[in-house]
Order: sequence, then structure tokens, then C-alpha cells
Amino acid sequence: MKGTRPEQAVLSRDTDRSKTAETQQVIESMVDGLNDHRITDIGEFFSAGFSWMGNQGCGKKVGLKEFQDNWQQPFQAAFSDKVCIDEARLYMGEWAAAFGRQEAVHSGSFMGLEATGKQVEIRYMDFWKVVDGKIVDNWVMVDFPFVLAQLGVDVFNGEGWEAFDRGEKQAPQPSV
Repeated sequence: MKGTRPEQAVLSRDTDRSKTAETQQVIESMVDGLNDHRITDIGEFFSAGFSWMGNQGCGKKVGLKEFQDNWQQPFQAAFSDKVCIDEARLYMGEWAAAFGRQEAVHSGSFMGLEATGKQVEIRYMDFWKVVDGKIVDNWVMVDFPFVLAQLGVDVFNGEGWEAFDRGEKQAPQPSV
């Protein structure tokens, strides 16, 4: 890249690293709450006006009520027996991140698909900002194309770049 570099890590640059243990406690307790399928009292972990920012297909929820009504409840209606398993967690001051999977049963309508009863894996990544013991921001990536593939829907119509992966159909090699 030539020229001036873009400013990096603006949101986390000034994090108070003395808050790391507090952030860890909030996130660990919140994940336990999600695994207990808590909805009505999930505000114990989230500020009333927090922002939940998801990828395409997930949307953006502003405030606890929107999160409960427009994410938690529909998600739990579509996927029962859900267990969240963070495979890795990182903590730095007021910031936390995790990636992992949820294991669940497709037991309700999801993206226009009626319940199949299939066991699915729902991959995700989360980044949280915790202030005064509550989550104020939550950036989320949920791998809905992977979930849909498990339910028999290829959102990429056979054009996914898995074709370039080792063991799959190989991409053409450049001529020398």
C-alpha cells in the first residue's frame, strides 16, 4: 500500500486494561445465561441501550428489547436444544472476543425453511465492549450460509470458493 496508512484499532486503542478481569466475568456469566436460554432477565449482562450488530441476514438490534424480540426469541424458536460452545475467548481491558459454535435442532421456521428436525452447527464470532459491568456493544458474525447448507440450501449456487480448497476441485494454475 502506498501513501498514508488508515488509522487502525480506533475503538480498542484506549481500553482500560485494568478492566480485563471484570470483562471476563461479565462475558462468562452472559454465555452461561444464554446456555440457560434466559431471555427476560438477560439485561443482567447487557445495558438497556446496547447495540447488537450482526452480518447480513442477522441485522442490527438497538436496545435490549429489540435484541430479545428480534434475535433471541426468533433464534430460539428456530433452533431448540441450543448449546453455545466458545472454542476460544480473548480478553483485553473492556474488550472481549470469542468464536465457536452452537449445536441445536432446527425445530422452527428459519429463513423461510420449515423445521427439519436436523441437528445443526451454527458457527459464530463475537466481539463485545463492556462498560460498568454491562455489554454496551456486540459485533456478531453468524455463518448462516453454513447453517443453510446443512439444511440442503446452497446460497452460493455451486459458486462458493470451496472449489479452490485443497481436496476439492482445484483452481486453474497460472501458466509460467
